Amino acid sequence: MEKNLFHACATCVNFHPEKRKEGMVYFCSRLGYETKPDYQFNCWTPKEHIKRLMEKRKGENLK
Repeated sequence: MEKNLFHACATCVNFHPEKRKEGMVYFCSRLGYETKPDYQFNCWTPKEHIKRLMEKRKGENLK
């Protein structure tokens, strides 16, 4: 199976960063707990601009 270079929490629609006094906190609204931008879970749903980038990359690889 080919590894998806875009697959990470930070590119998911459920990823919500929040700046706090003590620093950045990253939360997954689907899973219901803190995460990190570079974590990967099987429930990943890419943001629209990530879908477009993936399609563009796929088209470039077909040439």
